[in-house]
Amino acid sequence: MSLLRRLSVVEQSAALLREGLRAGRWKGQLPGVVLLAQELGVATKTLRAALLTVEAEGLVKMGANGRSRHVPARVARRKRPLRIGILLFDSLANESGVSMELFLGLHHALEAAGFTVFFAEKSQFELRHEVRRIASHVRKARADAWVVSAALRDLLEWFAAQPFPTLALFGRRAGLPIAGVGPNKTPALLAATRQLIALGHRRIVLVCRRPRQPGPAPILSAFLTELAAHGCRGNGDFNLPEWEETPEGLRALFTSLFQTTPPTALILDETPIVLAGQQFLADRRLRVPEQVSIIATDRDPCFQWSQPPVAHITWRVEPLIRRIVPAAPSDRCGKGERVRLQAFAR
Repeated sequence: MSLLRRLSVVEQSAALLREGLRAGRWKGQLPGVVLLAQELGVATKTLRAALLTVEAEGLVKMGANGRSRHVPARVARRKRPLRIGILLFDSLANESGVSMELFLGLHHALEAAGFTVFFAEKSQFELRHEVRRIASHVRKARADAWVVSAALRDLLEWFAAQPFPTLALFGRRAGLPIAGVGPNKTPALLAATRQLIALGHRRIVLVCRRPRQPGPAPILSAFLTELAAHGCRGNGDFNLPEWEETPEGLRALFTSLFQTTPPTALILDETPIVLAGQQFLADRRLRVPEQVSIIATDRDPCFQWSQPPVAHITWRVEPLIRRIVPAAPSDRCGKGERVRLQAFAR
């Protein structure tokens, strides 16, 4: 995965010009350098350098007098690129490992396909998963289409009722008229659970911070059913505990779990939870995996730095990205799905 590079002021100015020209903001003769610099809020020297960039791309032409510039008719007729918003479960700064790889890769692939792409300023978690607040935030962003990550059922119901198309990345979308993609991690989770049981574990706890109302997600219900099928404790309060989604709340959860009848195996969702679990067990001088086994539900490069490496479920992001970006034209979707992905098509 390539490293992110900070754009220079000239490059940012060229990007603003490029977006404005393709959106039809200026037609015919361009304003003078001074006026255009004031409009974009940059120095005239910066604007002149940015104009040379878009001129080399054929988006503007120098007039016969060698001074004024104009917008070619073919550029003026272009439709603006469609604007796609990505609404995350939590802020991008809190993502790591495979999730960061997925979101940045998706952003890059959509941009390479000719779309204007942005991450919503606030995540679902930051907006407290309240549909009313998220809806207001989405309307203000004014995107032509949305990609929504790991959303709850009521939020996806709201998106499905909107006139703009939405693609659900993960999330509880079953039965809704909405397009969606995501890895099916249930078989891998159940295989990991069966392996732990085969090793003699009977007190297995799955710690995840996804909200589970109303009722646990199908993958979590399958986990509890698998435990019960093998005669293990199937109490959701123990095997699938609720907790306050803060670092302090996570620490309190681990403390309560290990007070009386501690688990012998932990299945931990997301890298921060894995690292917090390792630190807690180290503080208690509990060895992994000799005394407590840990399995992560996703991969992360940092897991290889542990000795032994953290056991984890792995899946590849590339197939998901290919499903989203090439599948943008609506003729790839079944009519019965009513996915309304026309706005993804260029």
